[in-house]
Amino acid sequence: MTAAGADLTLRHPVERFRLENGLRVVLAPDRSVPVVAVTVSYDVGMRNEPEGRTGFAHLFEHLMFQGSAHVPKMEHARLVQAAGGTFNGSTHQDYTNYYEALPAEALERALFLEADRMAAPAITEENLRNQIDVVKEEIRVNVLNRPYGAFPWLQLPQIAFESFANTHDGYGSFVDLESSTVEDARDFFHRYYAPGNAVLCLGGDLDVAETERLVRRWFGPIEAREVPATPNTGEPSPTTVRTGVVEDRLAPAPAVAIGWRVPDPVADLDTYLGTVLLAELLSEGDASRLERRLVHDDQLAVAQSSYVGLFGDPFDVRDATLLTTQVHHPAAVTAEQVLDAVHDEIGRIAKDGVGAEELARVQARTEAQLLRQADSVLGRTLAFASAELVHGRAELAGELAARLAAVAPEQLQAAARGLDRGTAAVLELKATGGRR
Repeated sequence: MTAAGADLTLRHPVERFRLENGLRVVLAPDRSVPVVAVTVSYDVGMRNEPEGRTGFAHLFEHLMFQGSAHVPKMEHARLVQAAGGTFNGSTHQDYTNYYEALPAEALERALFLEADRMAAPAITEENLRNQIDVVKEEIRVNVLNRPYGAFPWLQLPQIAFESFANTHDGYGSFVDLESSTVEDARDFFHRYYAPGNAVLCLGGDLDVAETERLVRRWFGPIEAREVPATPNTGEPSPTTVRTGVVEDRLAPAPAVAIGWRVPDPVADLDTYLGTVLLAELLSEGDASRLERRLVHDDQLAVAQSSYVGLFGDPFDVRDATLLTTQVHHPAAVTAEQVLDAVHDEIGRIAKDGVGAEELARVQARTEAQLLRQADSVLGRTLAFASAELVHGRAELAGELAARLAAVAPEQLQAAARGLDRGTAAVLELKATGGRR
């Protein structure tokens, strides 16, 4: 690692302990500001859902805000906001998290709230039906009635992968959602929301000894339960091209998405980092390879982007995942023209490599994004939490900027050679709204 890279390492101390019920606790104290962040990440995401229960991970994120044993519905929000704090939750491919950011003196309030719903959320028929309706409306607004609503994030995995875990619609089908029962929800909670399947990560203005005392007070009494095995979501590398076509009556212009399998984000992180930087080099900014080629020079596209991971966060996913390039193009341009240009640019990198100046520009942008995220107590704590859950090391979140700075040009060249046209998944979107 270069000296410059070493200087980018975030040196916030990280301490950890585990409760008897299995709950993993990570503390990242920073006494410079009187703010704390409390995050609970459960090792259950869209890829954990059983067949017939698609959308359950996201549905459960909603249910966990509907009250618990000692907190009536809507009271969680009121108590956090009354203390001057904010809260939210999010569902990912491999985990679901819940979090608050509050003034330091409200730490115990947040711990009580999270412990209460970890112990006994209000899973009732009324809450379940109400939240199923909420999720269905989200699907209508965000997917069914929006141009490119499912493209490519819900549609490309269906042709890029083979297993149910990687191909199914994580937002959920209406049939699966409507047929679910309170017993299904309670079974899902019992299986995946066990304390031993979670990471509690606390950051900010913490006294370590006092924080451990409070954690043990509120989370210690929660009953231990059996923890499910982490699902194996990896798949054999593809050996052929896979293609698909979808129609979108709301889309104003056609589009094409290309997905390539990339190295294992956890087991082969160093190789994976070259792929992350390659995605940035291809598409981020006016000077990027595909922006210049597709939009400015050849005028084959009106917009393009490349990213690693289903949701564009390359550091919060396990294997298997994709580098995706999506291109929106005029109707007069064919998908084949776009594909030819994209693979030509990737081929140039595979053949000629990347110059030091171009790589440095891309590294600086990516490092700045990570360091900017770490500026806030909440952003830093969320990053520590996902690194602990996915990679087993919270400290990795503070090392990523330095590790990216140490990536050599040869690693990007090797990553480009891995984007083989003969093993890509290609999804073409046809804009059909103009048909009569």
